[in-house]
Amino acid sequence: MLKGRSALITGSTQGLGLAMAERLAADGCNIMLNGFGEPAEIERTRCRLADGHGVHVLHHGADVADSGQVTALVEAAQAAFGTVGILINNAVVRHFAPIEAFRPQDWDRALAVNLSSAFHATRLVLPGMRAANFGRIVNISSVYGLFATVNRVDYVTTKTALIGFTRAVALETAGQNITCNAICPGTAPTPAIEQRLAGAMEKEGLSREAALKSFMATRQPSGRFIAPEGVAALVALLCGSGGTDITGAAIPIDGGWCAA
Repeated sequence: MLKGRSALITGSTQGLGLAMAERLAADGCNIMLNGFGEPAEIERTRCRLADGHGVHVLHHGADVADSGQVTALVEAAQAAFGTVGILINNAVVRHFAPIEAFRPQDWDRALAVNLSSAFHATRLVLPGMRAANFGRIVNISSVYGLFATVNRVDYVTTKTALIGFTRAVALETAGQNITCNAICPGTAPTPAIEQRLAGAMEKEGLSREAALKSFMATRQPSGRFIAPEGVAALVALLCGSGGTDITGAAIPIDGGWCAA
């Protein structure tokens, strides 16, 4: 189903974004990676995906906080692949502070990266999707798009807004073979989370197992991280023929967190 399709994934040089790129490449998609990192490592990743799955893989280093760079990213993908049939809005920044101490520049960047980039990328790929009568848009929200937590006002706000954006796009595209869904992952073993665990281990003198148990105590009832490959498999389902009638949904993948 996905062989020969092309996917643009923002924030895909590591973490969940890279896991999704890996899965879609394995399913036959050409991939436009996006994100920051050490250039040689990004090139190794690009070559590994391309050579390992026999697909075309490119990387564009756009800072999606800048709408002009989002335009350049989409235009590069379209120039390379023609129509972008799959768009995954995954780029994210996170800041931690109570509201009164939250820096305005951090708020503005979070709005730009976490929310506005999804708007700009979507508006730019939709004409091609409509012309081809095929499109799959997946917005990576969070369990914090379904409920709130303290000291993360930017993340909670933008992830909640992404769900509203998803519903609006789904209704506007419902008459064609275009879907728009949001995925709401719980805590996955991203580099940012691993850094937080390492900090707790150092500060409190904990083993990794003890640090993880403490970290998960108020999160997933499963007591384990969400597997990135599980999130990627859900994305693949939504992008394939089995996802044709799933649109406008906000789907938790959270080890029972929302049920607790």
